[in-house]
Amino acid sequence: MRSNERAGVLARFGAGRRRMNMKRTLTTIVLSLAALVILASCAGKVRYPNYYTLNLPAPPDPPPAENVHATVAIREFRAPAYLKQGAIVYKPSPEQIGFYAYHRWAINPCEFVTNSVIERLRASGNFARVKPYDGRPDIDYVLSGRLEKLEEIDYESGVKVEVAISAQMTNLVTGATVWTNAVSEVGNVNKRDVPAVVSEMNRTMDRAIKKLLSPMPADVATGPTAAERN
Repeated sequence: MRSNERAGVLARFGAGRRRMNMKRTLTTIVLSLAALVILASCAGKVRYPNYYTLNLPAPPDPPPAENVHATVAIREFRAPAYLKQGAIVYKPSPEQIGFYAYHRWAINPCEFVTNSVIERLRASGNFARVKPYDGRPDIDYVLSGRLEKLEEIDYESGVKVEVAISAQMTNLVTGATVWTNAVSEVGNVNKRDVPAVVSEMNRTMDRAIKKLLSPMPADVATGPTAAERN
C-alpha cells in the first residue's frame, strides 16, 4: 500500500510540475508577443528630420558695364561652430543656445551665403568677373566674410529671427583692405512654428545681403591702378 501511495504522490507531483511549466511557457509567450506589439507600435512612430533651405529672390540682370575692369573672387564665408552643425538654432536667452533636433538645414549656411553673395555681385555690374576663390592670382580683389548670426530669438516679446553678416575686400597685390562692412537685421515671426521661422530668416537674409553689398566704393569697379598691379 505504501508503495502505491508513494507512486500516486509522485504522479500528482509530476503532473503539477508539468502544469507549472506549461503556465510559465504560456506566460513567456504572452510577454514576448506583448513586447513585439510594443516594439512594432514604437517603430511606427519613428520621427524623421525635416530639412530646410533658404530661397532668396533671383537678383536682377546686371546693368550694362561701363568702365568696369575689376575682378573679384569670393572666399567661402566662415561662421561660429554652432551654426555649422546642421540644426536650426534658437536662443531662449541671450546666454543660451538651443538646437532643433528634427529641423535641420539641407545646405551649410556658409555655403548658401557665399553663393548668394557671388550672385549679387555678378548682378551688380560692378565687376567684370566674379568667381569663387580658388587660390589662383588671376583676380584683383578677394572678398572674405563671416556669417555671425542666423538664429531664432525667443527671449524678447514674440518670436524673432536675427541675421548678422560681415565682409571685407582686399587688394590681392598689396594686401590693403579696400572695403569693409557689417550688418545685422532682425525680423518678426508671425507664427510660432519652424517653417514660419525659416520663411522670416529667408526675408531677413535677403535684406542683410543687400545692405552688406550696397555701399561698394565706386573706384573698386575700375580695378587697381597700373602702379598697384606692378
